[in-house]
Amino acid sequence: MQAARTEFSQALKAIAAERGLDPNVILETIKQAIIAAYRRDAKEQGEEIAEEIEIVAQIDSVSGETKVFIDKKDVTPPGFGRIAAQTAKQVIHQKIREAEKGAILEEFEEKVGALVSGLILRFDGPNVRVDLGRTEAIMEASERISNERLNLNQRLTFLLKEIKETPRGKDLFLSRAEPEFIKKLFAREVPEVSSGAVVIKEIAREAGVRTKIAVFSEQTGVDPVGSCVGQKGVRVQAVTNEVGGERVDVIPWSKDVAELIKSALSPADGLTVKLNEKVKVAKVLCPEDQLSMAIGKDGQNVRLTAKLTGYRIEVEGNGERLEKEVETEKIEEILPISDVNKITKTKARKIAKKLKKEKAEEEKPE
Repeated sequence: MQAARTEFSQALKAIAAERGLDPNVILETIKQAIIAAYRRDAKEQGEEIAEEIEIVAQIDSVSGETKVFIDKKDVTPPGFGRIAAQTAKQVIHQKIREAEKGAILEEFEEKVGALVSGLILRFDGPNVRVDLGRTEAIMEASERISNERLNLNQRLTFLLKEIKETPRGKDLFLSRAEPEFIKKLFAREVPEVSSGAVVIKEIAREAGVRTKIAVFSEQTGVDPVGSCVGQKGVRVQAVTNEVGGERVDVIPWSKDVAELIKSALSPADGLTVKLNEKVKVAKVLCPEDQLSMAIGKDGQNVRLTAKLTGYRIEVEGNGERLEKEVETEKIEEILPISDVNKITKTKARKIAKKLKKEKAEEEKPE
């Protein structure tokens, strides 16, 4: 008799440990299974028990002895029979699976908004099923990076976006297209971001193509842009590699919206910004030779800047060129005029500095 009690209690503990469940949860599922089996068995015997009639099952957690009561009367049959036992077994498995899934979902609820790692398991049409280890998750077509090619068993990083109800119960939903995904990647790669020393104030993204982030730090001695870019660009490159080569521009955030717009429209230079605060429109005057850079391919640079700042951006040429302002005549001595007209102010200054140095060397007395 002692062995039977030990076997039941040990089995209960083993299932609880294996499934990561509370033993009381398992006992409750067994009770529900016994009640379902009793109703089924009674129906097989031609006795229909109305749903409103309460049936209570009791289980001794040590011995495993089970009793069934209706209106406090012990109605436990001498045996449930093969069909009743099979029904009980099926319900037990179903309830344990549900309880296990509930425990897993509870664990993942704490990770919503964080990065998770998973394997591409299969494709359900345009959606992707991802193996997260203890459970599966879904990445819908709208949350994929549009130009990213995925392969079965490929391991990737995802943003756990949300847990929501579906016809099949609660499911986990992932994303690689959300702007928040980029934020979390920078927090992983940049200690100053994860510690809060550097704050990503604004972010605008066209997934798979280009992202702009505006960063800021109140801590003395911390360069927010340099921290995110990293030595020789190693940190921003790690983020870029994770998103399939998507370009990521890191710019300094400023309270001055005009300055923020100038930074966001880089690498275009020589810009003048006039703001209309009431209608949130920014008119940008741009040198003719910087116009294409300011607008970007298919207007992408302007679109992202608008998302980043909340202003509609109107870029116009100012009829001028961003030409060199110093010692042009000396540069023309070594470069054709057609090439000189293509040089930006910064490059012109560098060339002029080099010319001065060469001239000084020539004039040194022998």
